[in-house]
Amino acid sequence: MQTKNIRVGHGIVVCVPEFNHPIRIAERAAALDILSGGRLEFGTGRSASWTELGGFRANLDTTKQSWDEFVHCIPQMWTQERFAYEGQFFSMPSRAVLPKPYQQPHPPMWVAVTSPGTELDAADRGLGSLGVSFASFAEQEAKIKEYRRRMQNCNPVGKLVNNQVSTINFLYCHEDDQTGARIGLQMGRYFTYLANQILIAREVFPTKSYPTSGLLPGLRRQASAPGDANEPPEGLTVGNPERLIKVLKKWEACDIDRVNLVLNAAEMIPQEQVLASLRLFAKEVMPAFAETPAKAAAAGGSR
Repeated sequence: MQTKNIRVGHGIVVCVPEFNHPIRIAERAAALDILSGGRLEFGTGRSASWTELGGFRANLDTTKQSWDEFVHCIPQMWTQERFAYEGQFFSMPSRAVLPKPYQQPHPPMWVAVTSPGTELDAADRGLGSLGVSFASFAEQEAKIKEYRRRMQNCNPVGKLVNNQVSTINFLYCHEDDQTGARIGLQMGRYFTYLANQILIAREVFPTKSYPTSGLLPGLRRQASAPGDANEPPEGLTVGNPERLIKVLKKWEACDIDRVNLVLNAAEMIPQEQVLASLRLFAKEVMPAFAETPAKAAAAGGSR
């Protein structure tokens, strides 16, 4: 797992024409890559929230197709001196889309994965799999194995193949394991409560384009009632450094490249405690994953 060479995320850009035009996406992303000195990681998605999709009056049946069209065109805007296109969701005459990214040939590209099968869409297109839902070790390991297999025969949308898998987790690190687990679980439950307020597209507009309800089912499975035991669910990175190292080693054994960590929810944890958690994590946990020259050579480069 990557513990150095900190990157700059561009969030997840919604690739739906009612939200964003691909030319503007390409321009803004390239500008951010320049400003960050080439540290941009470009995330894409199509949204799963009816609050957003309904607000823009987007057609839920076509978001997968528009995303596919956008991710094929944006890398060409970055790498070609001039670009022209006639498509289903947008068209443009020949133009120079400026600026061009700092990174060559272009920034690494990702897609947010919530619905089953999106990780396969990512592999087929040479995109990184950016997991934003919660799953068990066994479920993740099976998905990653198939992702790696299909990636070997991918047809990349750009000039760069991003063969990486990322997952999401909560982080709260404390010297006392019970204290860390208790505070971390409280944060996770509150995050779950907030997420449950979002209307997911399939809940209000049944369509084959959204085969599951996305993020919420996984969160609801992880949710605990007030009377439940305070033992963290499988794979949750809350507790003392020893527990976190064991959990992250298990994720690493599943062939996960990166873990994106949620540090707080609606500022329920005081900032000084969040900073203390981060300092302890950096001091006691991160060294267990520090990359040595031998590991880098075996992996074929930094992850």
